[in-house]
Amino acid sequence: MGGGWPLDRLSSHVSVYLMQGQDMWWSYWYFHFTNYAFAVLFWTLIGRFMFSIFLPPDSPNYIYRWFRRLTDWLMRLVAYITPSMVPPLALAPIAAYWVAMARIAFFMVLYAAGLTPRMAQ
Repeated sequence: MGGGWPLDRLSSHVSVYLMQGQDMWWSYWYFHFTNYAFAVLFWTLIGRFMFSIFLPPDSPNYIYRWFRRLTDWLMRLVAYITPSMVPPLALAPIAAYWVAMARIAFFMVLYAAGLTPRMAQ
């Protein structure tokens, strides 16, 4: 039989897995950082929309103020390209939609170029 204690083999597999995980992160840092930025922007827009349902635009709530501060640049752009008949309250979900589409397009371009992490073979 031989082969040593099963936990020894398990720990070597775990260390190999951890090394591969670290390598996967830093090998594709440009993908992960950009993907994370898109995700943060998307969820900040969703949070901004949820806050805007319950709070006035000049609310002293510090979280809502920061959500507005982080997303105002995108909201101005979306307001410019969105028809004026759309109510201002709907601009945040529309902006979130465009961020989600940009995130998907970013992934598709990098995937087609072979620059994204792949599943183990």
